[in-house]
Amino acid sequence: MVAALDGVAAYAVDTEFHRERTYYPKLALVQLAWPGSCLLVDPLAVDLAPLAEVLAGSGVAVMHAASQDLEVLQRACGTIPTTLFDTQVAAGFLGFSTPSLASLADRVLGVHLPKASRLTDWLRRPLDAAQQRYAAADVAHLLELAELLREELATSGRLGWVEAECEELRIRAWGPPAPEDAWLRLKESRALRGRARNVARAVAAWRERQAAATDQPVRFVLSDMAVVGIANEQPRTMEQLRRVRGVDQRHLRGSHGKGILAAVEEGRAMPDDERHQPRRDDVDRRHRPAVALLAAWVSQLARDQRIDAGLLATRSDLVAFLNGDPDARLASGWRQELVGRPARRLVEGELALAFDGHGGLALERRSHDVVAPDLPKPSARWAGGD
Repeated sequence: MVAALDGVAAYAVDTEFHRERTYYPKLALVQLAWPGSCLLVDPLAVDLAPLAEVLAGSGVAVMHAASQDLEVLQRACGTIPTTLFDTQVAAGFLGFSTPSLASLADRVLGVHLPKASRLTDWLRRPLDAAQQRYAAADVAHLLELAELLREELATSGRLGWVEAECEELRIRAWGPPAPEDAWLRLKESRALRGRARNVARAVAAWRERQAAATDQPVRFVLSDMAVVGIANEQPRTMEQLRRVRGVDQRHLRGSHGKGILAAVEEGRAMPDDERHQPRRDDVDRRHRPAVALLAAWVSQLARDQRIDAGLLATRSDLVAFLNGDPDARLASGWRQELVGRPARRLVEGELALAFDGHGGLALERRSHDVVAPDLPKPSARWAGGD
């Protein structure tokens, strides 16, 4: 197969994997297709290392919703494709909103892909005929689909945008988060302050390392509730740890309890300058209304341009832009032209956002004719400060 793919200009690739009960994804199947051929590779039976030669070659890897598959390929083969074309990303620039492969094939190709149960066990052997047909369908039409999307993108002048977006997706850091950043995935992370935040960082990092070492999901090691509870209570003894909500007897056995308590002490010992780091999604108070205003305009722009709003700018993109982050996605490339520069003019008061009278929003040159409601003002006696 590797020899047959040598010199192929483009190939389709997909994976099936499970990670419900493991820390790392358990690869169960690799599907590949190129002109005239479609093969299923069983990673439980053969070594996937030679596939690295294909991925590192000059051919374009066509994938759909590639992010998790790239992580799987990186772990299984030690590399990712040299060039990526993601059909889900491409479709987002043509008016589709994060479409599934089945819906995209139906709408663009008129092809109805076979359905499979969400709970299919891809690690079971042998795979039956229905499973094999479903798996093959994930790549069998990708090259044709990609070609049609490319043609439309070239016509609309957006092919370069998609290629840049696919490259950004391709080079993103794949794999588990750094243990030191694992606490950011806690839903309650924004509410943690001072020493509690540092303890959460240390305990979540311990949990991440423990999960990786034993190849089990982090929730199996310690629940989020327990991490936050430990951060707030900051136990010093095993008995105090036992009383934290979410901690049970299994967390106290062997080295687990000692590891948790050591992490608590590590967090407590962190210096103040590390403890009071700003939250990643913080924005200056005076810019908070601007985030909502820009989000409304981005949604309208996405409808007008027939682009998935998430591809134009996320809330994090808007916050980074308003904070002056030099690496903000709205500060360079096609996003700067389409979103960043108008957004800057809007925030600086040069432009204004108005209803267009037809249910939409329009970005207009500001008239500076301010209309304020004529209402009685409250007594200065009770006027509070900001």
